[in-house]
Amino acid sequence: MKAIYLLNKSSYDMIYGTEERAELGRLLEFIHPQLDSKTVMDAPAEILSEVEVIVSGWGMASLDSAMLTRLPKIKLVLYGAGTVKGFVTPEMWARGVRVSSAWCANAVPVSEFTLAQILFSLKHGWRAAAETKAGRGKRPQLQPPGAYGSTVGLLSLGMIGRMVLEKLRMFDLRVIAFDPFVTSAQGKEMGVEILSLAEVFRQSDVVSCHTPWLKETENMLRREHFELMKPGATFINTARGAVVDESGMIEVLKVRPDIYAVLDVTHPEPPVPESPLYNLPNVVLTPHIAGSMAGECHRMGRYMIDEFKRYKKGEPFKYEVTREMVSRLA
Repeated sequence: MKAIYLLNKSSYDMIYGTEERAELGRLLEFIHPQLDSKTVMDAPAEILSEVEVIVSGWGMASLDSAMLTRLPKIKLVLYGAGTVKGFVTPEMWARGVRVSSAWCANAVPVSEFTLAQILFSLKHGWRAAAETKAGRGKRPQLQPPGAYGSTVGLLSLGMIGRMVLEKLRMFDLRVIAFDPFVTSAQGKEMGVEILSLAEVFRQSDVVSCHTPWLKETENMLRREHFELMKPGATFINTARGAVVDESGMIEVLKVRPDIYAVLDVTHPEPPVPESPLYNLPNVVLTPHIAGSMAGECHRMGRYMIDEFKRYKKGEPFKYEVTREMVSRLA
């Protein structure tokens, strides 16, 4: 099948390494050098008219009616990144174009990062580091909950939430969760107790947020939830900052120095220069590093190779994104 790479140059280099490009080259006939959302508009029409497969990632062009007119034979998009909302269109779905995304591959490093933060937070590691440095080596007085018999609360049991849940099974921890789409019976089968949002905040030693950013979830986590947190508890967010009412969270953090917030995401991102998040001693900020970085991105390219092999054999995709799924995805 004839194909093109359609993504920005940095994503191309990051997602599709030497091995991935070599294998894709054996599976597909690439008929033009790598293109991006701007250069594709200048590509020869006779080339684009033959394209059946787009191999892509961050920087993918929108498949609107104008683009589809230039791609009359397009059948499949292999998107080696996460959300597809930036390029899928009603016209594309109407044409029957299929899409597979590496969102599951990107969930792997997020779940690994989250597990590390949960365990570190159960030791009050960030507090210990800050107080040891400030005290010039004087041993801080800590009473961490530790990783035996403590409670970890997960907000949303999508792909990442379930990966974190699975990784937590090897530890002697109680895991609870909030997810309006998971019943108590389903939760029991998964080995997790489903509770209300308020109860998860009230009972957890660590609350880990994996809620997708949708219109319905904006500012879902409010001041009153953070006020419920146990003494010494930690809130971790590796999802999206917009699901948190940031001003309400900050107000609580100012008067509750005993609780910590470990934020890999904020809204806006990064925080504005005058944001109190930079100065609060009980806030840890990381620059959205939980997802795939550097060599980890090759996993996303590998997932797309495996998806095309399934397509070629007539087997079902593992990571196909359908029109019906898009409204529920971040």
